[in-house]
Amino acid sequence: MNVLNPVRTIPLLPWSAERPAWTWQRPVTLAVLFLGLWLFGTGEAGLINAGLGNTPWTVLAQGIARQTPLDIGTATIVISIVVLLGWIPLRQRPGIGTVANVIVIGVAIDVMTHVVPHPHALVLRGAQAALAIVTVGLGSAFYLTANLGPGPRDGWMTGINRRFGYPIAGVRASIELTVLVVGFVLGGTAGVATIAFALLIGYCLALILRVFVALRPAEEPVPATDPA
Repeated sequence: MNVLNPVRTIPLLPWSAERPAWTWQRPVTLAVLFLGLWLFGTGEAGLINAGLGNTPWTVLAQGIARQTPLDIGTATIVISIVVLLGWIPLRQRPGIGTVANVIVIGVAIDVMTHVVPHPHALVLRGAQAALAIVTVGLGSAFYLTANLGPGPRDGWMTGINRRFGYPIAGVRASIELTVLVVGFVLGGTAGVATIAFALLIGYCLALILRVFVALRPAEEPVPATDPA
């Protein structure tokens, strides 16, 4: 039953970086980082192709685009810059993973939207949206445990978690719901999958991290010292 209890913070795992995030890393650490980012982008592509609503951050970009002369792409860039400025009071530091996040996820979305199905039946669309949320959670779990720096938006989650001790599931849900509400008020378009993503992605991430921890090889016991 402990596996069903989500973790409160990002754990260190056998593949986590053992060196500062800007130095040369083990191949396994880099492989986990890029695997996680590609899975993240694949999940985003699945959500887009399901047609039941995009992520809350996309809703926010749409809302800003409707209230300003900016298009959605430019609004997304502006949001990313503002989010990165929000790292300063949280003392969150970027790393290789931060840069890779911006590049790899974007490429993965472009590629995988042509690979992931475009279902027409409502049941299949709902199933794909649910699987997409789990895939984003799995990808997040992999790339965050690589310990090479979070993406711009995940940096708020990890920064708040580290500074104030709030559990990552609650922090992520609070951020996503706030972004969703602001984006919707500004005129962004939300769907049932958008709401589901905002409510579930934090818990999904924390639950997958719990599974990772449960499957982590146990450390070998330290031999007892002879008092003599």
